[in-house]
Amino acid sequence: MTSPSPWWTPDVHADRRPWLLARGRIKTAIRRWFEDQGFIEVETGCLQVSPGNEAHLHAFRTELIGTDLSRQPLYLHTSPEFACKKLLAAGETKIFTFAPVFRNRERGRIHAPEFTMLEWYRVGAPYQQLWDDCAALLKIAATETGRTTWDYRGSACNVTDDSYAISLHQAFLQFVQIDLRLIGDDTAAFAAAAAVAGVQTGVDDSWSDIFARILTERIEPGLGKLQPGLLIEYPTHEAALARPCPHDPRVAERFELYVAGVELANGFGELTDASEQRRRFEAEMVLKAERYGETYPIDEDFLTALAHMPPASGCALGFDRLVMLATGAPRVDSVIWTPLPVQGK
Repeated sequence: MTSPSPWWTPDVHADRRPWLLARGRIKTAIRRWFEDQGFIEVETGCLQVSPGNEAHLHAFRTELIGTDLSRQPLYLHTSPEFACKKLLAAGETKIFTFAPVFRNRERGRIHAPEFTMLEWYRVGAPYQQLWDDCAALLKIAATETGRTTWDYRGSACNVTDDSYAISLHQAFLQFVQIDLRLIGDDTAAFAAAAAVAGVQTGVDDSWSDIFARILTERIEPGLGKLQPGLLIEYPTHEAALARPCPHDPRVAERFELYVAGVELANGFGELTDASEQRRRFEAEMVLKAERYGETYPIDEDFLTALAHMPPASGCALGFDRLVMLATGAPRVDSVIWTPLPVQGK
């Protein structure tokens, strides 16, 4: 079997170049939109004390060697979130960044180990404001490519149409006939309900494992068909960095944006309770230790800053995925200027 030619081969680059040029146009237009909205573009460092404290995120570890040859473990960040929130604590009120981010154990058609995260924050804004922001960004990308209908694996979505919102509770009822409110925290009951719905689970699966499997296999592919979809109000324990909803503390101000079954963005009404954030981080690291045999340190400086951070909402959007769908490129590697070669190729 012949291996594919490297991305730098002239004929391969010529095929990819129109998508890459479109990437630049989309980025320029988005940057202009944020600046017109009064945002300031920031640049956050990639090296961090902690890469994030979510159990199923996997980071790249490195080491800082001092002039005295002392050694300190550091990580490439999985998101610029901690740094951005420190800037909010410092007094910034409307910021955005195109940040290179790094995630291990992620490679595929819509995943890359190094990719670009578009992240933005609004102090004092309700998290629903981010829904409108996402709609504006979709329209910008459609304008720059001249393509209003984006498709993926047989699903098509007109991104200029109004989006719809569906809660996790509604989505589980609609797609798998499971009532999350009746299930509560009962893992055994959840596994039994999943089996009835035809979703296979393992004997050691946690509540979160079952939740993620059903979401990935049965719900996400049906979201964002015909028009953009917003999946909202996640269970609080599935939204480690989001504040509880005022109308129901069992669910959080978290949403994800879907287009043609692809998750494009993840937004929060940001949690600013440092004590609660510490509790959640510690619980996530207990789970990570049990599942993967490792943990990441907690960024104490972040928790200190969080206590000074004003109420805010923030969103992270996978810029490469946005470009892939907007251009019709077959995979995210096709719209990354210098993608990491596939191992063994």
